[in-house]
Amino acid sequence: MFLKVGIKVLFIVVEIFLGFYSLVVSESLLVKFIFFAVTASLIAFGMLKTINKILPADKLNDLQVDEGDK
Repeated sequence: MFLKVGIKVLFIVVEIFLGFYSLVVSESLLVKFIFFAVTASLIAFGMLKTINKILPADKLNDLQVDEGDK
């Protein structure tokens, strides 16, 4: 049930985003660049957060800290 609602909400958000994007594309070059920079940074931060959750933490740093204490 929650998955269906989540997909519907995601679809609505994407539709609103694409509608806003089509309005921005018709504006000036500076507005296009700012919109691109903001969306690119949001996507990059989202990908980094997702990758950090999916991939395991590095154990090498923990081993180096433990060896330094000895």
